[in-house]
Amino acid sequence: MSRTYLVTGASSGIGKATAALLRTRGHTVIGADLKDSDISADLSTAEGRAVLVSRARELSGGRLDAVIACAGVAQPDPLTIKINYFGAVATLEGLRPLLAAGTDPRALVISSIDSVHPTDSAIVDAALTGDEEAAVVASRAAVDRGEGQLVYSSSKAAVSRWIRRAAVTDDWAGAGIPLNAVGPGVIVTPMIQPMLDDPAMRKLVEQSVPMPLHGYARPEQIAPLIDWLTSPENTHVTGQVVFVDGGADAVLRGDRTW
Repeated sequence: MSRTYLVTGASSGIGKATAALLRTRGHTVIGADLKDSDISADLSTAEGRAVLVSRARELSGGRLDAVIACAGVAQPDPLTIKINYFGAVATLEGLRPLLAAGTDPRALVISSIDSVHPTDSAIVDAALTGDEEAAVVASRAAVDRGEGQLVYSSSKAAVSRWIRRAAVTDDWAGAGIPLNAVGPGVIVTPMIQPMLDDPAMRKLVEQSVPMPLHGYARPEQIAPLIDWLTSPENTHVTGQVVFVDGGADAVLRGDRTW
């Protein structure tokens, strides 16, 4: 049965690959991105987030069967927390009423293996309390002291924790809407390729994200899991961060499950 999906970050990377897969399987996909998509919206701003919700309501006729929040950046900059956490949460919360009107509704956000790396507690705590201004200030402070890499890992740790908290609430589980995250390892995209082409940077990547099973992945290899998690077949998986990382999580954390 054909379903209606909204995918953010649909013009590149995992979002583009997921949208393409869903379309080949006969589904309707409403794409959102900064440009070159059905909805043009800047999710780093309150205005852009409002535009996303408004246009999604118009284009979908007021109902969605699934929302997949793929939009994200990996910059040592406060923009990262604004998009990766606040933009993602605003997407999912803003579109939840449209999901409630859908059939077998499902929701998913892209996290990262970086969510298990060191983080900045000030950034994470501010995000989880919904204080965007404080999260931006904490992110800027991390950059200023030479720890800009913590902004990305903190954004992904925060959104993963939000998923865990929100998924079991009345708004999500109580409404019959599974809410999950997928945590990729290193995905070969135009954004990451320059790092892999630099021997020194590639060594750092290999050390921080060891992937013993088949090495680095392509966006097309992540899309099938996203498809299943947001399909009617998924009736009971919720509140989970499913790593698609070639074994990196197991290498980094050993046999600890939490």
